Amino acid sequence: MRKKHKYSTGVLYIFTIIGIILLPFAIVKRPFKDWIIVYLVSIIGNSWADRYLVSRGYLKYEIRPFKKSLKIHLPFDYVHYPLMLLYYNQWTLNSKPSGIILKLFPFIIPQVLMETFAAKKTDLISWKKGWSWQHSFISLAIKLLLCRGIISTIRMINNKGLSID
Repeated sequence: MRKKHKYSTGVLYIFTIIGIILLPFAIVKRPFKDWIIVYLVSIIGNSWADRYLVSRGYLKYEIRPFKKSLKIHLPFDYVHYPLMLLYYNQWTLNSKPSGIILKLFPFIIPQVLMETFAAKKTDLISWKKGWSWQHSFISLAIKLLLCRGIISTIRMINNKGLSID
């Protein structure tokens, strides 16, 4: 096994284990139902986006679980991104629109820096067809805001008593 490949695998496992440890702390808060919905919306949305970008050749993941059956990056789509979205939603729960936008940056900037490092120094991700850190930045911002909007809509409907319990 190449040294770069071995390093990349180690980094992936460490970040995934940390994410799995942190995930229950992010979900098991009041209102529990909201955070489960946030988690599921993030999995669905990011899996679709990831599947689209991989199928179009913009992203490629050399190191990923279930490499033969899945083209997406399971740890990112099911652990890392949902965890980031959960904490973002919790932090912006009672924020005004300007606060929701400003609070994006502490989440997006470290993620884009890590992704840029991973694209340049590891085998975890390859950017193709002109994909760059700017595309990652914009796509993360759109996904976070879109998911935040979906959750806000669900909360508004639920508060009006329109949801079925």
